Amino acid sequence: MKIVSTVALTPAQRKLLLAAAPGAEVADRQCGSVEEMTAMVRAGCEVLMTFRVPENVGRLSPRLRWIHLLTAGADQVMKEPSEYRSLLVTTSSGIHSAAIAQYTLGSILTYVHRFHLTARAQSNRTWLRRQPFMDNVRELRGATIGIVGYGSLGREIARLAQAFGMRVLALKRVPQQHTDTGWSLAGTGDPQGLLPEQFFGPEERAEMLARSDFVVVTLPQTPHTRHFIGAREFTAIKAGAYLVNVGRGDVIDQEAMIAALREGRLGGVGLDVFEREPLEPESPLWEFEHAILTPHIAGSFRGYVERACELLAENLRRFVAGEPLLNQVNIALGY
Repeated sequence: MKIVSTVALTPAQRKLLLAAAPGAEVADRQCGSVEEMTAMVRAGCEVLMTFRVPENVGRLSPRLRWIHLLTAGADQVMKEPSEYRSLLVTTSSGIHSAAIAQYTLGSILTYVHRFHLTARAQSNRTWLRRQPFMDNVRELRGATIGIVGYGSLGREIARLAQAFGMRVLALKRVPQQHTDTGWSLAGTGDPQGLLPEQFFGPEERAEMLARSDFVVVTLPQTPHTRHFIGAREFTAIKAGAYLVNVGRGDVIDQEAMIAALREGRLGGVGLDVFEREPLEPESPLWEFEHAILTPHIAGSFRGYVERACELLAENLRRFVAGEPLLNQVNIALGY
């Protein structure tokens, strides 16, 4: 079996993969262009680990059986899903959960303690008056957080939120299924689904939004999730709620969100993803005082590839043993 990685691996990472699949061959290279990546795949492989998938990958490498994506989402393969129906596709969902959960709570803490305002004031050498903070800063204890998408990421956000004394509500495609079957870091998340006070289905999202002081969106991009939160949902959302999106940009109707900010229905937003990236300079989002914007970096951390290799090694062990793989993409659902 030949394993191709379009990112460079360390000797320790290669050793980890080979220990999981004895007798395999590993070829890795940091591919800086589509041409380099295509050349590696064309040389042939059974397993491909990559951030990006070359077009016509099945024809480039007829022996290919399995693609492991170094991303949490499977957006790129869903552009031409028919190409992948005969292949196993897995994602790196779960490896980012600690980093993105910390980012999420960091965004919420920044908003409630007005750190974004004090940072701007510091840049201008301005000493802010204390009274607005006394009037506007709130404690997280006792507040309700509604998590839209309760996979590995949503569960780690719930665990951290509970440590701050927050009440947790969760929305899942199948709310009756509380357990998590995906990959997760030891000691993180909520594998059994014990933290939420209540689970909601997709058709109940307006009810959950109406009860949430903070809303966190972790949904993947699929045909079923586009504009999952739109004008109807922003009409139902609790007045003054703070919304964080660490899923995908087009899960939220950006124009409806801007309208909700202008009308004061939203207290603020923390956005790491947008419908169009990079966010265009003329976007009104830049102008809102309580919009905390970052350039799709919530899942970035040192040791990213190392953790991805830990997940791939476990799946290689399962692959060799003929066991079901973790994080396998359901092409029909898009994740």
